[in-house]
Amino acid sequence: MDKIVVVEDEAMARKGIILTVDWESMNCTVVAEASNGVEGIEVINHYHPDIVITDVQMPKMDGIKMIEAVKDSVDARFIILSAYSEFDYARSALRLGVCDYLLKPFRDAELVAAIEKAKDSRRPDVINLAEEEFLIKYKINTSSKNKYVQQAQEYIAKHFKEDITIKDAADYLGLSEGYLSRLFKKHIDCTFVDYLTCYRIHMAIKFLKDYKLKVYEVAERVGYTDATYFSTLFKKVVGMTPSEFQDKC
Repeated sequence: MDKIVVVEDEAMARKGIILTVDWESMNCTVVAEASNGVEGIEVINHYHPDIVITDVQMPKMDGIKMIEAVKDSVDARFIILSAYSEFDYARSALRLGVCDYLLKPFRDAELVAAIEKAKDSRRPDVINLAEEEFLIKYKINTSSKNKYVQQAQEYIAKHFKEDITIKDAADYLGLSEGYLSRLFKKHIDCTFVDYLTCYRIHMAIKFLKDYKLKVYEVAERVGYTDATYFSTLFKKVVGMTPSEFQDKC
């Protein structure tokens, strides 16, 4: 039976997770709970759980720092819960090999699916393909009900191989650069450049799965003429170089 630890500073949310999920049906049991990252470290090191479900923003220590502190001492998989969709949080989670990143409010079915995914995943000290697929998909699958943002996303999907800028997208939509920039920040909580970068890296991951393609060829396919710059950017987002990624595929 898999041991679960829940780390969440909001008591109501914490108890909700513990009491509403049908743990027995998934062959799981909650062995401990904590209200902040410091307490989380103590119970994780004591109980050595199989899965840790943790909030990001907590007093004393946040969830990312807590995971960094325990990831090398326990053989656990981590699921992050957050009311925030910032790019930095998703990137940090990806680098740490987090199994899933759920945005609040989430449905019980989403948490159950994340738990099942965590049960099936490997130990997260080696970032595998599925984990890398998870800022990038988290970020590029961010949808918006705003028609201009949707049209800009479609524009990026069609022209990501080209040397495009927010001005190009704004001109295409008949908007000002400043207005489009504000729409991106408001509706998907990232900049145009961040979204474009994530989309390009997402596509690069797909191309890198084909061992016949060299790194410089992949760079060119996703809009970067400088392979060195592409490699640096890829490592910044994914946490490893394109060559290292290919070796692990």
